Amino acid sequence: MADDVIIIGAGIIGAACARALAVAGYTVTVIDRGTVAGGTSSACEGNLLVSDKGPGHELVLAQFASTLWKQAVADLAEQLGDGFPSVEYDQKGGLVVATTPAGAGPLLAFAESQRAAGVDARVISVADAHELEPDLAPWIEAAVHYPEDAQVQPTIATDALMSSARLFGARVLENTTVLGPIFDSAGALTGLVTSAGELRADRILVAAGPWSGEVAALLGQHLPVRPRRGEVLVTSRMRHRIFHKVYDADYVGAVGSDDSALQTSSVVESTGSGTVLIGSSRQQVGFDARLRVDALHEIAAKALRLFPFLADAAIMRSYGGFRPFMPDHLPVIGEDPRMPGLWHATGHEGAGIGLSLATADLLVDLMRGVPPKLDPSPFSLTRASLASHLMEVA
Repeated sequence: MADDVIIIGAGIIGAACARALAVAGYTVTVIDRGTVAGGTSSACEGNLLVSDKGPGHELVLAQFASTLWKQAVADLAEQLGDGFPSVEYDQKGGLVVATTPAGAGPLLAFAESQRAAGVDARVISVADAHELEPDLAPWIEAAVHYPEDAQVQPTIATDALMSSARLFGARVLENTTVLGPIFDSAGALTGLVTSAGELRADRILVAAGPWSGEVAALLGQHLPVRPRRGEVLVTSRMRHRIFHKVYDADYVGAVGSDDSALQTSSVVESTGSGTVLIGSSRQQVGFDARLRVDALHEIAAKALRLFPFLADAAIMRSYGGFRPFMPDHLPVIGEDPRMPGLWHATGHEGAGIGLSLATADLLVDLMRGVPPKLDPSPFSLTRASLASHLMEVA
């Protein structure tokens, strides 16, 4: 008997979709050429942010997502029991600062535009910023507090969502490679040829993160998802001295940039284990995973502009990952009108952890044919902002 949905990709988007579809009664098979959370979802900070998103469709999706996480964390704890590790959900809040006079005006204007869109963006004094973060550098010019920002441990969160999906009947095939499509006589996609044999389903969902473009091409369609490389430094464990996600206002510009060259900005936060994560960088280098010493050097130098005490911190390791970049900075969620049976949930770039639950909720409603809780058209493959990119040769 055919599965209702085959999901290609076992990162957090695939895991969230698998869980939501299985809960809704679909028969679900997830396949991945690696393992659960073996790609992008294990190479990021686990951000659940609204602070870095200006008014627009991604912010709407993020605001919806923020209403889902707390209940999902409670449900996962109940379903998986005490033997499963905590996903380390922490609504620690974000603190965005300007370290130069030139950066203060744009930061405050950005916060004002967010407040008009319903974001809790609180302009605070420099003195209040130092109350929140006593070790923050003294030369801060302006600060905005975002109480809604939160964080999870991304690898554990992905594993928890997939484990929950399994409890509701989802099947997960790790180390399984897609080799090609299976079509019916009318040209609809009805299955996959894989290294584990043929699999058939009514719908095939591509949720392979930065590799989604490659998967779509294998199935015969062009999808303009490109990898965007990011690097993070990790300190050794220390006394807890950073209490929020703290970043320089230039991070927002780096997130929204189309520039393929190296861009770095200062993003610093503590983890539940006592380490400090120091980011971030963005660079389009294909799938070249070589260590970028220049990026790490810039990241470290800019972190000292926020927290000078880190000059004495020991760096335990660094890691990098690929984010699924879309040319119009919006994910693709929904059916591919060019090929019956093909669906997509990809292109979230660095926001996939936070947007995963909202993406899954939207996708399930679309597959069920019921009105979604928010307008799905901005995330459709047919949106005007993607038209020219869909005509490009992969």
